[in-house]
Amino acid sequence: MTTREHGTRAKYVVDKCRCAPCTQANTNAENNRYRQQAYGRWEPYVDAEPARAHVRMLMDYGYGWKRIAQMAGVGRGTVEKLLYGSQHRGMTPSKGIRPETAAKLLAVHPDRERLGGAVAVDATGTRRRLQALVAAGWPQARLAARLGMLPSNFGVTLSSGQVLTSTARAVRALYDELWRQDPREHGVGARAYSRARNQAAARQWAPVGAWDDDQIDDPAGFPDWTGHCGTPMGDNAHRRTGVMPVCQPCRDAYVAYRREKRQARKAVAA
Repeated sequence: MTTREHGTRAKYVVDKCRCAPCTQANTNAENNRYRQQAYGRWEPYVDAEPARAHVRMLMDYGYGWKRIAQMAGVGRGTVEKLLYGSQHRGMTPSKGIRPETAAKLLAVHPDRERLGGAVAVDATGTRRRLQALVAAGWPQARLAARLGMLPSNFGVTLSSGQVLTSTARAVRALYDELWRQDPREHGVGARAYSRARNQAAARQWAPVGAWDDDQIDDPAGFPDWTGHCGTPMGDNAHRRTGVMPVCQPCRDAYVAYRREKRQARKAVAA
């Protein structure tokens, strides 16, 4: 017996339900298709590769593909065809999928708190948290000891692309404990404090204050050194405050701003 909800086009098309909500849902979908075709924006299918890569990433985190389908709210058969094709029909993995299906799959993100400690996860947030603590004056040896690591293993973690979930959790807990603490009030000598800060500055490691909670774990995120980073005002803010060199997002934003101004002047002159 089908579990599809009423008021959906799938219920109308697949289950052939002709109740008023399902009929209206199908009518709405058809009208939207006609409008998009008229505007030249009709895309019944999109490239399946981004969604396929995302599903495989989730599988690397330890999720099964059937569980991923359930979390996304899409059919198991859809995910199976996306990954493996259809063996009994001799079909290869999907080349295209519907935009709404892709959006649902891409919206699924791994819940790190439910992962086993031995699962490898992206190390972006782990690296940034440790680097920020060093920038705050915490010596690497002191942080390694707090984490139960050898200094050599700690150095590897600072540059790794992946870490174990257990390590990511331990670093997050240590960061939450120390980010507002002054190392000098916890037994770190003045020389070790200065050495750690200088090491971080030389490597351009962003300090704690440069990271927002919604940016620190995002590989595409970047630190806000000045309060204006990533905007046309960022370049001048770097120079005014002496936070040098100018970060790449600020350089990119300034170049884009100058380009837009040149294009605007040309348009006016024309």
